[in-house]
Amino acid sequence: HWYMFNSFVLGITTTVLVLLIASLAGYVFGRLRFPGKGVLMLGILAISYFPPAAFLIPLFELFTGNTAISIGMVTISTPDLFNTPAPMVFPFSALFLPLSIFILTTFYGQIPDGLEDAARVEGTTRLGALFRVIVPLSAPGVATAGVLTFISVYNEYFFSSIMATSPEASKWSPIVGGILSYQTQYTTQYNLMAAASVVGVIPVVVLVIIAQERIVSGLTAGALKE
Repeated sequence: HWYMFNSFVLGITTTVLVLLIASLAGYVFGRLRFPGKGVLMLGILAISYFPPAAFLIPLFELFTGNTAISIGMVTISTPDLFNTPAPMVFPFSALFLPLSIFILTTFYGQIPDGLEDAARVEGTTRLGALFRVIVPLSAPGVATAGVLTFISVYNEYFFSSIMATSPEASKWSPIVGGILSYQTQYTTQYNLMAAASVVGVIPVVVLVIIAQERIVSGLTAGALKE
């Protein structure tokens, strides 16, 4: 139950962070015009094709405080965040952010300009129009990006197994780490691993059942032109 709680905390924190940044980026890419927008979007999507292992060494150096940033005459060392939840949340957010930006860009770009203009006339700002008008009207896309991000983080183990190695930090391991804890050097408790796997997958199944209609509509929106 503790490892499942960790997965929920990591998943919810990452999902909120990803949706917040992806909403701002999706608004810029979907509703504003500026030079180089297509190239920049292509670059963001290209990040999602890199394997997570490609970022391991730079991230390890960054979160262990071995990276120094020079600003003029001042040199600032990165803080030592190793063996804390931060080295898990930040890489998760960066890895799953491009897909969410792409989904929300598609949805935000389909909202009629008149709705946003009406909100702006009433005195709201661009940011207010985004979260009061555009985001509610793009609920299927937001739900799709959120559910896909949460499920990906809930099942993740690569970064969490490397960024939290001390016995004190192992309490932050997600549910996959808890399941693998039943496997020791000499014994493997397959019955407990199977039971923990079934219990661990139940929240994800419930989440998908509840949000399946929005997920389907979010993934298929814009596929056909009538």
